[in-house]
Amino acid sequence: MLKGERGYLDLCKYILEYGTKKMDRTNTGTYSVFGSQIRFKLNEGFPLLTTKKVPFRLITSELLWFIRGDTNIRYLLQHNNNIWNEWAFKQWVHSDAYDGPDMTDFGNRSQRDASFRKQYEEQMERFKQNILYDDSFSETFGNLGNVYGKQWRAWETSRYETIDQLKETVKSIRNNPDSRRHIVSAWNPEDVPHMALPPCHTLFQFYVADGQLSCQLYQRSGDIFLGVPFNIASYALLTLLMAHECNLEPGEFILTLGDAHIYTNHAEQMKTQLGRDPRPFPSLEMNKEKESMFAFDVTDFQLMDYHPHPAIKAPIAV
Repeated sequence: MLKGERGYLDLCKYILEYGTKKMDRTNTGTYSVFGSQIRFKLNEGFPLLTTKKVPFRLITSELLWFIRGDTNIRYLLQHNNNIWNEWAFKQWVHSDAYDGPDMTDFGNRSQRDASFRKQYEEQMERFKQNILYDDSFSETFGNLGNVYGKQWRAWETSRYETIDQLKETVKSIRNNPDSRRHIVSAWNPEDVPHMALPPCHTLFQFYVADGQLSCQLYQRSGDIFLGVPFNIASYALLTLLMAHECNLEPGEFILTLGDAHIYTNHAEQMKTQLGRDPRPFPSLEMNKEKESMFAFDVTDFQLMDYHPHPAIKAPIAV
């Protein structure tokens, strides 16, 4: 059984050594294994990896964006969070409204061509400013489709109704804690073709036992080096917020992965990380004066005693 940060590193090592070499949607190539699980006890510290620095601020603003039911990157940019920019930017440069230099292959060329990279950065900055200050542009190109926040907070039914899955789950936990149906799904087959990126973390389930709330996430696809450290911390934070909302103590966060992969252009970075020893997890203080998880803001969290190894940069595959 894989546990804690050491379990994460053991999985990384296994994927590099035994993973199947596969091509993928981004044409980058991966080392891949299918079916893995890592467990984190939330009373042993907040699971923000220490073998490389992981930006907690970005995790917080992204999760609150999901909880708000928002699908437009303007909120993220207002909090200096750029992690979803590439997918929205891609929609713009492939549209008839785009009038700049050819960015068709920006995901690959920008990594190796300095002059192209400069053009790319100029167009990205132009794009961000338009998202922030032009309402019409933001509405057209900042929206990522019916991604996580939409499915969590306003799932559309065949009867033209909407379901607020998060609030329904809160009611379920409070009123029937022993239920096996505390489930939120982001995978809506009807909406998948219209999303900028179909949900990687597809379904999560809560479990109540001995006054503690645990959460298990099923993630169909896990970018082990870049994405999964974010996902671990994000869903651990969601579990803490849900436990606070339901007057329970936090239990475990369990991450179950379908296709767990390391991109071939992340292999050297991964080896660097594997050469480092884990340090104690930090602790997290939340503003307990906020009674509802739906009222939290980015300023309501304080990370304590986080002493990670330095960050390791790697290109994102879009």
